[in-house]
Amino acid sequence: MTDRVNLIAEMSDRSREVFRRVVEGYLDSGGPVGSRTLTRSMSEKVSAATVRNVMQDLEYLGLLDSPHVSAGRVPTQLGLRLFVDGLLEVGTVTDDVREKMEDTIRTEQSDVTGMLDRVGSALSGLTHGASLVLAPKHEAPVKHVEFVNLAPDRALVVLVFADGHVENRIFKPPVGQTPSSLREATNFLNALVEGKTLSELRSVVEREIKTRRQELDSLAANLIENGAAFWEGEGSNYERLIVRGRSNLLEESTEAEELDRIRTLFDDLEKKRDIAEFLELTEDGEGVRIFIGSENKLFSLSGSSLVVSPYMNAERKIIGAVGVIGPTRLNYGRIVPIVDYTAQLVGRILSGKA
Repeated sequence: MTDRVNLIAEMSDRSREVFRRVVEGYLDSGGPVGSRTLTRSMSEKVSAATVRNVMQDLEYLGLLDSPHVSAGRVPTQLGLRLFVDGLLEVGTVTDDVREKMEDTIRTEQSDVTGMLDRVGSALSGLTHGASLVLAPKHEAPVKHVEFVNLAPDRALVVLVFADGHVENRIFKPPVGQTPSSLREATNFLNALVEGKTLSELRSVVEREIKTRRQELDSLAANLIENGAAFWEGEGSNYERLIVRGRSNLLEESTEAEELDRIRTLFDDLEKKRDIAEFLELTEDGEGVRIFIGSENKLFSLSGSSLVVSPYMNAERKIIGAVGVIGPTRLNYGRIVPIVDYTAQLVGRILSGKA
């Protein structure tokens, strides 16, 4: 980032202004910006030929590109990155946006997943993009566990948490399960659950099974192990991904090529199993991060941008993230503060400070 900021500092005032106005024009219209258009808005009176020469220099530096002959210039991915890092003017969150998001979050606070779902919908509506919310695992102590037989190849585990939250999860049990093995597994777990979170319970269960396997029916032991692995999500730090606002991206796209890129993006989101890995990049520091195009491997084919910010619990540990996905011509100056404010608000709510 330092090298990019230095590049801006090394530009002449005229080059910097031309570059800034091309990018701002592109972000506003989505199309190329021509030299004649720029001559009408420049702070100094210059000819279109002079502006074209400056644009050619910026194109040589890899900051601008000309999609068609004599059609003006658009910023490259490098140019957008340079603009975001060194020239972006971030606005403030307006009162109506604050009120909208606070009303959304403060409804039914006890249902965390439902609250985050509403946050995603509100964020999508406010930014006119697609929203992304990564929900944390439920970390309240478990109060009761119950296994229920559904079919020879399906079982249900009901988890009742101390804060009243209830989850039902279906998993594949060991072959040959019996009513007695279900009861034994249920009784075994309920003797251990008091005051423990799911992650804590799994560690205890693994130790207990090792020392008491001879006392347990083999089916019950396998049932417990399968269920425990399913609860933990195979080591995932997150519970699920919430994406809202696909229609927003489709409505704003008229080019067939852009529609294909958006479909590719959502196919990637739907197929990506370890979706959390790219959001873990936010753990490099607090605050909003912006990923443009191929800077993020998930979005490399779709050419989209992601504005994302982590949210934290009371111990200042990152437990999830909120973000907005859109075309590279996102209104970054408006969206960055909205994402930042939303992440801070979610963190305060989950930490019990709001």
